[in-house]
Amino acid sequence: MVTAGLALAGAAILVAGTVTIMVAIQRRPYQAEIAPTKGSPGQGVLYAFTLGMAPWAKESARRHWVAYLRGIVFHIIIFVGGLFLIASPWLTEFPSLLRVSLAALFALGAALTFAGFGMRLSDPALRRLSTPDDYFALALVTLFLASGAASAAQIEFLPAFWAISGITMAYVPFGKLRHFLYFFYERAFLGLVFGSRGVLKWKHE
Repeated sequence: MVTAGLALAGAAILVAGTVTIMVAIQRRPYQAEIAPTKGSPGQGVLYAFTLGMAPWAKESARRHWVAYLRGIVFHIIIFVGGLFLIASPWLTEFPSLLRVSLAALFALGAALTFAGFGMRLSDPALRRLSTPDDYFALALVTLFLASGAASAAQIEFLPAFWAISGITMAYVPFGKLRHFLYFFYERAFLGLVFGSRGVLKWKHE
């Protein structure tokens, strides 16, 4: 099937692009810390990937709870959508209740992602900072989740879901969507550096 081939091609581009980006990151010069270690780098990394992402640890999240919760929810739904894509060739074997639940979940995710357009257009600061890539990424993810919802509800939409998924995956290494890679590097770097300085701790002494 053509659309299945498109999805596989998109996946291949995603993998190749991801490897290329990671190799490029690893080759960048890094200046090691020369200050003596005062804390635990490992504890810092653990904190950065757990409590460090809690809303009370981030001023922007504390001040914008709705945006924070929206981001958490739709990113989780996108992850579920990726798992659904992998399992979609066996969609006919899914229980009806599971398919209905997934359709509702992906529809919610599509709505939350689409809301990003309104947030960027209504906020003067965000509107000035937004680029065409921001809007294109929002459109792709919205279509990815919407087509996932449609195919979970009606298997006839599965080819469209595969086609959109292929395009989305192929675009990831070239646009804003590749930020999911930098996220892990950023959190690990934050934890290692500030953990070794004794700044990131589970308890304040």
